[in-house]
Amino acid sequence: MDITNSSVVNIENATVEFKKGTIGTITTYQFDTSKGGHPMVNAMAGLAVLKDDEQLIMLNHCAPTGLFPKIEDEFDYTHQELPNGLTQIVFSKKSEAQNTTDFSATSCGGGCG
Repeated sequence: MDITNSSVVNIENATVEFKKGTIGTITTYQFDTSKGGHPMVNAMAGLAVLKDDEQLIMLNHCAPTGLFPKIEDEFDYTHQELPNGLTQIVFSKKSEAQNTTDFSATSCGGGCG
């Protein structure tokens, strides 16, 4: 997925660079933790700013299975392995989400799955 009109944005508590742009008409945030940078911390930081009809793309060395149970009430997600061996996870806010996610819950007991 190629983001157009992207620029670097400041995301509170993030430890890696975030970009914001569009894919088609969808406002999209993207970050890469495949080489380090605390995947859970950055995922929660990015999800905290996500609005309805926006998406967040995470590139990581694996699917962060410890993250999914923490966010599944409020966010939909899909993940796929890319040809380069990385995993791409695309998050979007569920319609009528109740804002129940604890974005400070950045510890992870799951790892890759």
